[in-house]
Amino acid sequence: MLMLCRSFLEECVGEPLTEDSLSRVAVGGVIRTRSGQAYFLKRGASGRSFRCEANGLRELARSGEIPVADAIFAGDDFILTRYIERGTPPVDFFETFGRSLARMHRYTGSVFGFYEDNYIGANPQLNRADGQERTDWALFYFNKRLLFQYRLAERNGYVNASLRSDFVKLEKRLPALLHGSEEPPCLLHGDLWNGNFLCALSGKAVLIDPAVYYGHREAELAMTRLFGGFPDSFYRAYMQEYPLPEGWAYRDNLYRLYHLFNHLNLFGRSYLPDVEYVLRFYRD
Repeated sequence: MLMLCRSFLEECVGEPLTEDSLSRVAVGGVIRTRSGQAYFLKRGASGRSFRCEANGLRELARSGEIPVADAIFAGDDFILTRYIERGTPPVDFFETFGRSLARMHRYTGSVFGFYEDNYIGANPQLNRADGQERTDWALFYFNKRLLFQYRLAERNGYVNASLRSDFVKLEKRLPALLHGSEEPPCLLHGDLWNGNFLCALSGKAVLIDPAVYYGHREAELAMTRLFGGFPDSFYRAYMQEYPLPEGWAYRDNLYRLYHLFNHLNLFGRSYLPDVEYVLRFYRD
């Protein structure tokens, strides 16, 4: 199995691997070729997530605005990308990053969602829009984001009567809450927290580990705020390049709610108070 995998990887990169890379073929890590080219091999449980990751990276690359980890090949249990040598962030790193993200968000599609479902962490992310969801952001966001996670939380035993009541109220209010923020579907990384970008030797941000779809950019920026790590200079530069619609700050928690639900379902009850708080925030 190891030799077969090694042979296949050598076919992917077009040249032999160094001998000291062989121990990493089975478990993942940085592998190098005899000519000195470096690649990163990530391995895990068998499934579609690695193929989805590769497709997401390729979609992000289409905008041409922010470098991504170049996906060479993805299989059932691995993805192979070019290795990103890390550099020291320059003083204007986040300012440049914010402007680049704003320009990436000007890359638009015709419908919300994506041509395939993918993953947000280890949970499925539903992207294939049906009917009116293709052009109605409020409907897409409720059905394919909030409702899916809510039902998963129900199955996991996290939903009580109060949470259920508040969620029903949010469903009724959501179109009005999102009114005035209408924009064309734009390209989103989908899971942009401070662990999903790197600083390359060039001093520029490089995107990794996406959960790509076409949606509202307010959802992207809400995720950046959820766990911190993005300074004020990032947001100032973004807003100078591509200002958000009026009322974005009030809507911010709506988009955090999706990720809070997801973390509740992935990591347990410690996230339940945050979910309950957001639902109460929009209750009246």
